[in-house]
Amino acid sequence: MPIATINPATGETVKSYDELTEEEIDRRLAAAATTFATYRRTTFAERAAWMRAAAAILDDEVDHVAAMMTTEMGKTLAAARQEVQKCAKACRYYAEHAEGYLKDEPADAEATGALRAWVTYQPMGPVLAVMPWNFPLWQAMRFAAPALMAGNVGLLKHASNVPQTALYMQHLFERAGFPSGAFQTLLIGSKKVEAVLKDRRVVAATLTGSGPAGSSVAATAGSQIKKTVLELGGSDPFIVMPSADLERAAEVATTARLLNNGQSCINAKRFIVHEDVYDEFQRRFVEAMSAQVVGDPMEDGTDVGPLASEQQLHDVSELVDDAAGKGASVLCGGKPLGGQGWYYPPTVLADVTPAMRVHLEEVFGPVATLYRVRDIDEAVELANATEFGLGANVWTDDESERERFLADIEAGMLFFNGNTTSYPELPFGGIKSSGYGRELSFHGIKEFCNAKTVWVGKGSASTSE
Repeated sequence: MPIATINPATGETVKSYDELTEEEIDRRLAAAATTFATYRRTTFAERAAWMRAAAAILDDEVDHVAAMMTTEMGKTLAAARQEVQKCAKACRYYAEHAEGYLKDEPADAEATGALRAWVTYQPMGPVLAVMPWNFPLWQAMRFAAPALMAGNVGLLKHASNVPQTALYMQHLFERAGFPSGAFQTLLIGSKKVEAVLKDRRVVAATLTGSGPAGSSVAATAGSQIKKTVLELGGSDPFIVMPSADLERAAEVATTARLLNNGQSCINAKRFIVHEDVYDEFQRRFVEAMSAQVVGDPMEDGTDVGPLASEQQLHDVSELVDDAAGKGASVLCGGKPLGGQGWYYPPTVLADVTPAMRVHLEEVFGPVATLYRVRDIDEAVELANATEFGLGANVWTDDESERERFLADIEAGMLFFNGNTTSYPELPFGGIKSSGYGRELSFHGIKEFCNAKTVWVGKGSASTSE
């Protein structure tokens, strides 16, 4: 795949970039290692000042950065602005909380026969981040902000179709005052990731992306005894029970499926509805999905922009065609819009069976599958009948049902009566084939720290007393 900005709304190649040579990669790795040796000794106050400066730059440049992201991957301009603002919030959040999250933790000195004992958190070194295109700024920032505040340095290998955003990240931190080499972008293809990860100067890696990509990075890192955090795909259930507010549930269901033009790992994808309210929910949901405005992502009033690439359009079309060909009911949408750009309309499929690929595969586009279930047992069973376990969304006002779903739904995140999303304040991540480890909150900042045990004995002078 070429490293280039290709506008999904037009198919036009806006700007292309050369891949880094082996010599250029080596220089960046050397810079990362050299910078870490001194950067790790900077204070939390120094890092926080630089991080707040980065947030201020994002605030000042929100319109420019949003337009850049929309041009590169097709999200609506309104959604892109929100993404920039969310990144500024994350910068400020970790500037404020990093020192408290990483303060020394006292241990039981008496139980271990020590004068003092504690755990201290120290940075590990250069961390490689392999990031996807769908939230090109946010997904890189939710790694970068905590990693930099912890004293690590970052190396970003971004998706090849968002090179301008990738380069912006490096320049953002440099302009904010971080030392040169603290955060660098590597314009390289996926084939060069293995060599970078195997380099002794890289100590760990984090990846957000597909299952195969995560498996490859994990295998390489494992062969080198290097830690990884993986945030992979999802096929999140959206369960609606009889006690739910159906009007609100259908409204949020539409947003949950169409966020980022349907291209998000935490999009709700499988809508599991109790038979008592199925018909009413289906009517409301299909009406809402059909009413969404598909068009130029730069235009006000557009709800859904194009898919990020021609390959994405092909993949989504192929999955829907497979389902329709095997008997699924297409309640709205179902075919590419044609013409210029890579547009696919909001689509709802019912009567889905296990024989259809959409039943098990993640659809990375604005396509919802709708299921009718008899009771809570069937809802739980269907929700868990997937290799993924990222998020889950449940609509019920019944406290006993909430307790059951909390106990039995297999997911890293569970949202009741609200849309699954990410917050700096809450840990983000999944189980099963959706990955391992956590981003955000205090869990995320500790992922790439050495939790060092410190034990201090009483010494000869104290012993003789």
